[in-house]
Amino acid sequence: VPANYMSRPTRISYGFMAGLLVIVAVMGLAPPLLTVLFSFFLLHVFSFKGRSKSLAVALFLVAVAAVCLGVTIFMARTFVAAPEIGERLIPKLAEYARGWNVELPFKDLHGLMSLVRIEALERFGVLGLAGTTLIRQAAFVVIGMVVAISLFDNATIVIDRDKHTLKNNLYSITADEIGRRFELFYKSFHTVMGAQIIISAINTVLTGIFLAAVGYPYWQLLIVVTFLCGLLPILGNILSNTLIVCVGLTVDIQHALGALAFLVVIHKFEYFLNSKIIGKRIQNPMWMTLLGLILGERLMGVPGMILAPVILHYIKMETSRLAVDHKAEESASVEPPVG
Repeated sequence: VPANYMSRPTRISYGFMAGLLVIVAVMGLAPPLLTVLFSFFLLHVFSFKGRSKSLAVALFLVAVAAVCLGVTIFMARTFVAAPEIGERLIPKLAEYARGWNVELPFKDLHGLMSLVRIEALERFGVLGLAGTTLIRQAAFVVIGMVVAISLFDNATIVIDRDKHTLKNNLYSITADEIGRRFELFYKSFHTVMGAQIIISAINTVLTGIFLAAVGYPYWQLLIVVTFLCGLLPILGNILSNTLIVCVGLTVDIQHALGALAFLVVIHKFEYFLNSKIIGKRIQNPMWMTLLGLILGERLMGVPGMILAPVILHYIKMETSRLAVDHKAEESASVEPPVG
């Protein structure tokens, strides 16, 4: 068999994965896909290397309940803190802007909310769309967790293999190949997100120590935001750092500049960690990751930004496993003689 030979079931499996990713992007199914991947990841962690599936499911359900409680508390505190931050921050931003001869289209929180509300009405027609979207995404999350638990219990695609008259039939062999595609896709997710979670956790701990030590306002909420934003490669740190500096501005310019200086030092240290932790695992150039983040956000929103590095790594892993016959490629590129 030639080194570059690819069987029909293998070609079908690659087409199936490509079509699935297109469907996920076009139909907005990135949230349930991410839910399945994250849930499957946690189930494997809680199983302690496959020792007990029932214990893993029980611990997973406890973790989900704890996360739901934490999200409820976080959102409740955010709804209280966000207006307070806005009321302090926006007048100071307007004052700083006037110092640079820039006139902002709003002067206080009420003016900003009116501007945002008008733009939202123009773009979406009704604000009730957000509520409908939230309900739909919550249903997707529940379905994704159920799917992950089912896969964790039994990931077999062909459950009636013994009843087939022809053992090496197209359906069974193709299902096995699709299973291999999914296995490698999950390994890419495990590699990318595992590294990203480690980096985010280190960044959150260091940032949390600084914020708590200096008595930064709303430091508990900022710690949670820092970790969540840290799950987004590159851009996540920019978002969390911007929010931290803005909260510092609600006190005075010295707090904001002090936080900015600390964050710059921390991220210089993180460059070393990225090269050791993420660089050795992913080994993709920064421009490629940034391009993937932009395309992922355009196609699937924030979930697309999380999936983009995973898909890039998966494509790299799949194509790295395919051999190329250089002699055949060179002979095909040579034009036949005329006449």
